[in-house]
Amino acid sequence: MKILLIEDELKLAEFIKKALTEAGFVVDHQADGTSGLACAMINAYDLVILDLMLPSQNGFEVLKNLRNFNNQVPVTIISALSNTEHVVTGLDLGANDYLKKPFEMSELLARVRVWQRQKLAAGNSRLTLLDLEIDVHKRTVKRAGKNIELSNREFLLLELLATQADQVLSKSYLLEKIWNMTFDPGSNVIEVHLYQLRKKLNEGFAHQHIQTVVNRGYTLKST
Repeated sequence: MKILLIEDELKLAEFIKKALTEAGFVVDHQADGTSGLACAMINAYDLVILDLMLPSQNGFEVLKNLRNFNNQVPVTIISALSNTEHVVTGLDLGANDYLKKPFEMSELLARVRVWQRQKLAAGNSRLTLLDLEIDVHKRTVKRAGKNIELSNREFLLLELLATQADQVLSKSYLLEKIWNMTFDPGSNVIEVHLYQLRKKLNEGFAHQHIQTVVNRGYTLKST
């Protein structure tokens, strides 16, 4: 699951990002409202965690603009503005959840897992392609019954390829979806992660699941 954190308190943001990353989520961070809104509009996220007291435009404005542009990404507000009026305003503007600061990290993680379960309930949490088994909920990967340990980015890359099996995904598409990067011919981030992913998937096996399509991109074959 991919999360956007919009929080201007950098120490708190680092703490939240570290906890979410260790829990297996991929997290991007923006420190002001304008940058956060732009990031949310041009990238696909499963959840936005939004502070209210932000520079450039506050969290209420970010939320209102998101919904005005018909962006329905789930939003969890985290804020020290904790009176009933602020909570009601946030929910009325389209927030899905409101967590008052200060909060225990365990509670935030529990609320994030609620959205993860809802996302998985809307689709199939298990993907099977030949001898490859991917459990999106548990974030586990097996090949012919053998457990394969992947990093967060490697797992997200495999999940993206698997959910669009047999389709050719371009390098620019993968960069945009996973790293929020515009296409840079000089970047080798995709090649590096694919090399590591292939190495882990193929150790002890002859068949290559992930194939390179010259001048087009990459595909994961289902047959």
